[in-house]
Order: sequence, then C-alpha cells, then structure tokens
Amino acid sequence: MKINGSLLNCGGCPLHRRDFLAAGCAACGGALGLAAGAGSARAAAEKPRVRIIYSLHADVQAQPDWPNIGFDFRPVMARTQEALAKGCPELEFVASTATGPEEAKKIVESDAGADIAAYVIYQMNCWNRVVQTVVETKKPVLYVDLLYAGSGGFLVYSSQLLQSHPNFGFIASSRADDVVTCAKRIAPSIAAPERFGETIAAVRRACTQDAGDLSCKPDPLQMLGVGDWREAMKRSKVLLVGRELGKRAPAIRESLGIDVVEMPFQVINDAWQAADKDQAGEVADRWQKSATKVADVSRAELENSAAMYLGMKSVLKAHQANAVTVNCLGGFYGGHIHAYPCLGFHELCNEGLIGGCEGDLRSAVTMVALSALTQGRTGFISDPVIDVAARRIIYAHCVASNRPFGPKGAENPFEILTHSEDRKGAAIRSLMPEGYMTTTVEFEPARKEILFHQGKSVGNDLCDRACRTKLAVEPVGDLEKLFRYWGTWGWHRVTAYGDLKEPIFALADQIGWKVVEEA
Repeated sequence: MKINGSLLNCGGCPLHRRDFLAAGCAACGGALGLAAGAGSARAAAEKPRVRIIYSLHADVQAQPDWPNIGFDFRPVMARTQEALAKGCPELEFVASTATGPEEAKKIVESDAGADIAAYVIYQMNCWNRVVQTVVETKKPVLYVDLLYAGSGGFLVYSSQLLQSHPNFGFIASSRADDVVTCAKRIAPSIAAPERFGETIAAVRRACTQDAGDLSCKPDPLQMLGVGDWREAMKRSKVLLVGRELGKRAPAIRESLGIDVVEMPFQVINDAWQAADKDQAGEVADRWQKSATKVADVSRAELENSAAMYLGMKSVLKAHQANAVTVNCLGGFYGGHIHAYPCLGFHELCNEGLIGGCEGDLRSAVTMVALSALTQGRTGFISDPVIDVAARRIIYAHCVASNRPFGPKGAENPFEILTHSEDRKGAAIRSLMPEGYMTTTVEFEPARKEILFHQGKSVGNDLCDRACRTKLAVEPVGDLEKLFRYWGTWGWHRVTAYGDLKEPIFALADQIGWKVVEEA
C-alpha cells in the first residue's frame, strides 16, 4: 500500500501513510481538495469520511497493460479528487492506492479506527483485485471504471459482485459529473448500506443516454444453410499456439465438428524466421501504401510483421488448417516470438482465414463459426468497454480486418500503429464504417450456448489509451443488462458486421444450443 507522494504533498508537508490515515492531513487538504474546506477542524471532522482507493500498478505505469506503458495516473487522480471534493462538499475524502488484495486488506484494517464511512474504488488497471476486499466491509462501495484503463476487471468484477453485495454500486461513464452524481448518494446511504447498490443502479440508469435512431444501412447477406454450415465446421481446423488445449478439444469437436491442434511457439517462430525476405518486403510495401497512416513503426518492423504473416500462413497450409490463434502477449513478452502477429491476423482475416488474438480458443472457434455462416465475415475479437454517458459499447483491440463485409467486400481505411500496451511492434487501427448493424457473439461448446447481442455501428474512438481499434456501437436492447454476464463469459467478444439475429437463433435451434441474450 502506498500514498501518492507527488499528489498528496504540499507546502513542505510530506504525507506518510500512517499520518494520513490517522488524521487525513487537513493541512494539505486545501491544495488537493481532500479536506473539508475553509470550515473549522471540528466541522470537517463531522463530515463522513470516504476513502478513495486507486486500484493500479503504480502512479506511473512501468509495465505493459491497459491503458499503456508509461501512463501517468497522477493528473487523473488529482482531477478526480478535485471533482469529488468540489461536487460533494458534504463528504471528506482521503486517498490512497493499492495494487492488490494484500494492500487493500491493510487499508481496510487501518480504516477500522479512522471513521471511514464508505469507499470509492477506481479501477485504473484491468486486473488488480482491490474491490473484492473492500466490499466485505459492508459499507457503501462506489466502483468506478477509468475507461480504456480498468475496463476488463471492472466489467468482470462488477458482474460477479452486483448480485451478492447489495452495498456495491458501480458506474462506467466518460462524463465525470456522473461519478460525482453517484458519490452524492453516499452520505444518505451510510445508515442503510444494503440499499446502496440499488440506489446507484437507479442513478446509473438516469445517467444513461436515451436510445438513438437504430435504423441501419442496407447490408445484404448470403448465409450458409445449417447442413452446409455443419460440413464447413467439419472441414475446419484451429491451430492453438502457445497455450495448452487441456480438455476442451472433445467438446469443440463433438459440438461443432472443428478439429484443434496444439503447438508450441517454436513452430510459428521457425516459420517466421524462414519466411522469404523479398516476399515480406512486398507485403510491407502493400501495407505501407494502403494504410492512411503509419506512426512510430519502422520499415524494418513492417517487414518483421510481414514475415510473421507469411510464417503463420505457411503453418496453416502445412497443417491444412483455416484458423490460428496465438498466445501473442505471452509469446512476445516472454521472447518466444519476435514479432507481434497483429498485422498478420489482419491480413488473414481479410482473406477469409482466421487470425485470433491471445490464444483465445473459444473466440477463435466463434470466428470460424461466423465466417462459415456468413461466407467470409470473420468478425474480430475485442476487449469491450461500456460508456453509459454515450449509451455505447466500444469493442477495443489492436487487431481487426478492414474488410468487415467479407474478403470480396468494401475496404475501410486503416492505420498502422504500435501495439498499444507496450508501444512496440506493429498493430492495426481499423476505422470501420458507421451506420450498420453488428452482431456480437461467443460460442461456448462445453455448455452448448451462444452469447448474443447486437448494435448499430456509430463511430471509431481515437482515444490513445488501450487498444488501437475501437469500434463504437449503440446496443439494441437494454444497456443495463450488458453489465451482467462478464463474470460468467469473460471479457472477450467477437463482433461481425451484419444482422445475424435470425440466422443465429435458427442455427441454435437446429443444433440444439441455447442463445443467451445479454442485452
């Protein structure tokens, strides 16, 4: 556990954790907006004290993760504390940071004698487990997502906690005032924390923008019949690189007919190394000419990525496979592969083959199923983010096709940038077309279920935080319901262009699967 010295330090008054927890450092509060204000110390002491905990790795991020390596959280924390102090003068805020459950436990134990009445937890990196410890205090806990920073953990953890902890409320919004509006419900809830989650849910619904016009541009589809789809599944093979297959293969094979082959990083790395350099140069030339922008990516890195594409394609051919999914982060960070496969996945999907991120086998299988059903629309894997202020779900990843209507369909512009989390290698920002219906699914063979929602594409978010491609969609249905399923299904989703509701439901009916509508 640590206190942010650079933020909580003013006028020669260094704040140490023990002093800060014990007294709230009222002398420093004026500059930071943390103390009660101009009133007397006694008046300040009468205000309920609320602990803000920033759940993050470090004040300045030193490792690859959302939002990105080198990100400086200190200005974000300062603005947050100022906004809360100004918007909620009835509360006294004290602040600290925690990297995980051990530090969270120390904070909670220290707070037992510090008259802390409630908590505000900011999820600022994805998977730091802090909120789980704090909700056990049974005090009101307001959980906040820093969009494109903590969104993965925020969605998964909120889904897991919202049913079991009535003292838990959450908000995900690009509008800072929405957080303040939620925080203003803390004081009235201190006496009845068991109603806090319900109270914040009502506020969250009120903050959610009204649904817009969901009519979409025409997008004719040629769908494969179920019989032909089954045959296409039986002809499909997925190469799983750098992850253990475990016991998943039988369910995939029995339920869908898809074969899965596990292989080590070495196979892909050897193929990358053996790729024809002249051919890699030609691929790099084409990418360089086709991209609307190439930023912070050298020519050598483009050729390196092209060699990875050619290597993956050669391995697919050797194994007579149509899909590959690589544990790219583990492989690159661990030195097992020497080029990100992002551009290669992009190129494979443009051709109607499957390039799937992160060794996510379920999503790769989902892409195979979608591509066969739609005759070429592979979709793309994403890490979704929800923004109630705009009533949007944003599908973020560093990989996407720029032929969302299939290999023979129209192309959209794309940029080549570094991989976002570590600012290395080469990745894709695909600027996808607006005004079309999209369908988002996950096929789960073990449970014979298909997770399903739809939305109208409404824009591309260019925020520098997190992944490069960010397709913004206005969901069809209940945005509030979209918070429920992440704990069961995980973070990834696969999104394809097209109104696939009728075909997906018909397919599920004929193969005996259940469709779980998450919106």
